[in-house]
Amino acid sequence: MYKCTNGSGASAGAPSQNLGVPTAAPYLSLSPDSNNTDSYLAGVNFASGGAGIFNTTNSGQCISFDEQIDYFATLYAVLVEQLGTEKTIDHLARSIFALVIGSNELINYAKSDPADSASPEDFVGSLLATLQVQIKRIYNTGARRFVFIGSGPVGCCPGVRERNETKECNAVGNYVSNLYNTGVSSLLNKMQKSEDMSYSFFDTYNAVLQYIKQPSTYGFSEVAEACCGLGDLNAKIGCLPVSTYCDNRNDHIFWDYYHPTEATSRLVTTTAFDGSAPLVYPININQLTNS
Repeated sequence: MYKCTNGSGASAGAPSQNLGVPTAAPYLSLSPDSNNTDSYLAGVNFASGGAGIFNTTNSGQCISFDEQIDYFATLYAVLVEQLGTEKTIDHLARSIFALVIGSNELINYAKSDPADSASPEDFVGSLLATLQVQIKRIYNTGARRFVFIGSGPVGCCPGVRERNETKECNAVGNYVSNLYNTGVSSLLNKMQKSEDMSYSFFDTYNAVLQYIKQPSTYGFSEVAEACCGLGDLNAKIGCLPVSTYCDNRNDHIFWDYYHPTEATSRLVTTTAFDGSAPLVYPININQLTNS
């Protein structure tokens, strides 16, 4: 097991940091044997590294997204018991639900043998159909305000690049990433029109492509190689004690073969919080919290 960032995990903690509230505690760190109402109301983190939309993604190595939603449903029941239904519904309706999911499947697809894979359109369609059911479950359990951080250009991750002889971005990986983001945005837009909900979507794909194409503008000098790892592009092996690492983490876009550095994460989350279209829409996180 190794850490997937060189810093504090900015992408996960940024919404709470920008809002000036404590970073949400992991759900499983909160003892079910004590009254954790105050902790629950301050925010809960259900995320699990390596999880995906499909339950089969990294099965046995993480808590699946469906299981995370099950935990949320359990928490809902606990809050109703402790606060009553009306107060629970009111609190959840005012809460922000941040979702970062889907990239693990997209990376796996980009690395797969095309002869053994569904078409990009069919694959992404299956992802979106499953995700729609999952988001609706979260909505039906009381969520009304969603933040969705879209997939970055997974074809440009060092772990995908290094498989190409040219070491350039993988076109298929980037295609499915963009296709997925377009689909998620459309899904959320349709939900907003038919349901009592609001959302903010961040287009990580185009944001990170800007960093890659104009690195000096954003303070970067290395766009392809991972800061920490081994082998071609430091991406044959992940960030382990035996790995080599760069002298300056701040000038690299990628920390390891798939994950961004803290510098990249901070750029992403700052724009998601205070930015505007076309990268964040229909409103940013700051506007969502005040809506």
